[in-house]
Amino acid sequence: MDTLRFIIADDHPLFRTALKASLTISFENCLVVEVASITELQTVLATDTSSDLILLDLHMPDAQGFSGLIHLQAHYPEIPVLVVSASESPEVMCRAIDHGAAGFLPKSSQAETISLAINAVLSGDRWLPEGIQFQTGQNSKEQKMARDIASLTPQQFRVASLLVQGLLNKQIAYELDITEATIKAHVTEIFRKLGVHSRTQAALAFSQLDVSPPDLP
Repeated sequence: MDTLRFIIADDHPLFRTALKASLTISFENCLVVEVASITELQTVLATDTSSDLILLDLHMPDAQGFSGLIHLQAHYPEIPVLVVSASESPEVMCRAIDHGAAGFLPKSSQAETISLAINAVLSGDRWLPEGIQFQTGQNSKEQKMARDIASLTPQQFRVASLLVQGLLNKQIAYELDITEATIKAHVTEIFRKLGVHSRTQAALAFSQLDVSPPDLP
């Protein structure tokens, strides 16, 4: 059997370490890459798309709600994504599947369940926790927003994510190490693709993809 290659995308180092340990026990000789942001994940995938599975947290610092998942599905549809999240409501799970996730794994899952979920997804099956019935939950506005997000290039997605966080063009240019003129051009194209005319409208559009806060213990 070929060596399995996983990417863990989560901004919490302790959780990444624990999940990596679980993977190395369940899947002998697997290779695991860790990233702490969607930007880091984009960098990895820009040079290597040979991974067998991405394990993605929905609450990432540089993505809003399901936007990171939608972006991955648009640009790397050949790599299945298993959402691993602390947001454990059935509604969130079903919305994740609607947006292209191959499965949804609560962060509270035991090691045996993690292994079962991953094996199911690698076999091409959809995986949801026991007792969860998939029901499509997208409304037409959310579906349209998902299509609009999917149309953004990787660089436009990075700019849009910073824009909706409230950063100015000058600040975005500094963050991405490109010129302010380039940022202005990207913003114009982002507005066109999203069908909006201001930063406020862009932020409201992205908010349609919000995930409810993680469930508290």
